[in-house]
Amino acid sequence: MPKDGLDDARILEILAKKDIAVVGASRDLAKPAGFVPDFLLRNGYNVIPVNPFADTVLGRRCYKSLAEVPGEMDVVDVFRPSAEAVRVVGEAAARGVGIVWLQEGIYSPEAADLAKAKGMTLAWNRCMKKELQRLKGADF
Repeated sequence: MPKDGLDDARILEILAKKDIAVVGASRDLAKPAGFVPDFLLRNGYNVIPVNPFADTVLGRRCYKSLAEVPGEMDVVDVFRPSAEAVRVVGEAAARGVGIVWLQEGIYSPEAADLAKAKGMTLAWNRCMKKELQRLKGADF
């Protein structure tokens, strides 16, 4: 899998954004799709869960799709298979979201091409929690 080409300064800029829609958010805190959004929420982020199979995640209303999310989103954080990444990037672009973050193990060349064509930033194969801890310190 190629690198996303984002340097630490750009990652810190992304991590400074506070309104994070989490596609594939899970109610199961043992899964990364559960414990990473929980970590973000506990550290001052506005987590907006997106999961068509849940009504609430982390005590917050869960939306069925990005199209249903009211208001603005700074970043779309994706916990879905790589095959779904291009769809999510397209939905984010349609909502005017300029940053999509694909969690560890997720990469799609088609999603990367679409993001580039739309002028979006796409991070991939990275964990927001791990990047926050790496760049801001273990106690973050």
